[in-house]
Amino acid sequence: MELQCPSLFEQSAYIAGAWVDDTPLPRVRVANPSTREIIGSVPQVTAEQVTHAIECANAALQDWRSWSSRERASVLREWARLVEHHRDDLAIILSSEHGKPLHEARSEITQAANYLDWFAEEARRIYGDNIPAPRRNQRIRVLHQPVGVCGAITSWAFPASMVARRVGAALAAGCTVILHPDPQTPFSALALCVLGENAGLPRGVLSVLTGEGEPIRSTMLANEDVRKVSFTGSIEEGKRLMALCSSTVKKMSLELGANCPFIVFADADIDLAVKGALDARFRHTGQAAMCANRFFVHEDVYETFVAKLVSKVALLKVSDGMDEGAQIGPLISEDAVTRLEGLVDEAVRAGATVAAGGARVSPGSSFFRPTVLTGVEPAMSVCGDEVLGPIASVLQFRDEDDVITLANDTRTGLAAYFYTADISRAFRVMEALECGVVGVNDSLVFNEVAPFGGIKESGMGREGASSGVEEYLEAKYVCFGNLEG
Repeated sequence: MELQCPSLFEQSAYIAGAWVDDTPLPRVRVANPSTREIIGSVPQVTAEQVTHAIECANAALQDWRSWSSRERASVLREWARLVEHHRDDLAIILSSEHGKPLHEARSEITQAANYLDWFAEEARRIYGDNIPAPRRNQRIRVLHQPVGVCGAITSWAFPASMVARRVGAALAAGCTVILHPDPQTPFSALALCVLGENAGLPRGVLSVLTGEGEPIRSTMLANEDVRKVSFTGSIEEGKRLMALCSSTVKKMSLELGANCPFIVFADADIDLAVKGALDARFRHTGQAAMCANRFFVHEDVYETFVAKLVSKVALLKVSDGMDEGAQIGPLISEDAVTRLEGLVDEAVRAGATVAAGGARVSPGSSFFRPTVLTGVEPAMSVCGDEVLGPIASVLQFRDEDDVITLANDTRTGLAAYFYTADISRAFRVMEALECGVVGVNDSLVFNEVAPFGGIKESGMGREGASSGVEEYLEAKYVCFGNLEG
């Protein structure tokens, strides 16, 4: 990596304000998914180091929560400025560890800065409430105070923006944070931590613990000083962590699996819908929970939609993420590629047709060709939980009520997208879809100003908007009684 600021590529854990390499356990190596070459390694922190980080975070909490909202906002705003200033270096680090095309990596870094800047403003808007009391001699106030020490467990899908979205909200609320980034993509989080330290984060307010999930997660979740945990990952792991949190009744935010539908009605602008489909399925190489999984297209426009989608998909450039023209990067691991091969093979055996792609770029490669499957049925595994790869499964429908039933027939409910020119239908469908986010005639709908999160087994809690900070606050009701006058 050729960086203008080489110090951003940090290969140490950050514990209680100190960069730490001293650990008796083997280091965890990190590979570039495009080339499978090792780009660096990080320490595997021990249970004792996790406990030390929590102790220091708990000690730092008392001072950090007493900072004025303006003071906390100043640090977050400076952090955002530094992130944007070093955007190109941060994008190179992100693309190298994740494989994400460089232009998408740059966009993610800008989004990370936007989250930090947004929460800098939200820090100054944590208001209390003045409630009219039922008795003349009483006065009621409600305070909103920080939860306390928070554990943040982030995934590899968005190794920079997801960190900023979590950590920025918690710090704005006055909490301290123990961050565990995914071991496949730790360097983006560490680079952000370098800049956070430079921006003036006090010692102990943020720790970044590197290495595999155990013993970090079990130690963190068993500690009674950790009062809130936010997690992004699989549904099964989320349920396991919920069980671990139950022993100390921790507050939780969960961003789990998804199976997002994309509906094209007969009156839709087909060219606009095709563009939206490309963005909704093939951005981030399809490796994101909010990517559309199932494409329901009305039978009257099915052939037209498929033909236009296939022609556009055939033009997508599959390449190393560091290539400026890359649009589809590698999958995160060999297991991910093998899984996609299995889904396509199973769908074809069940009657689906490969209209585009359908295989690796070459034997042994981590690159999977952008794929369109037609003749897909809802019962096929490719229509199950999130695919996490560049596969668009296209199904036909005839009736509005039927397609809503099909769209909602999933255990998850993160996002949904649909295209129509009928304003009445737009309101009907928007209200009927069972999910936390809906895009109407648009699929690029995610940003820092709106709440992000799902329902059903997609998780609980919201990130972004004012909701993001509220997740890290507790309401305290205070009644002043027996007042004279």
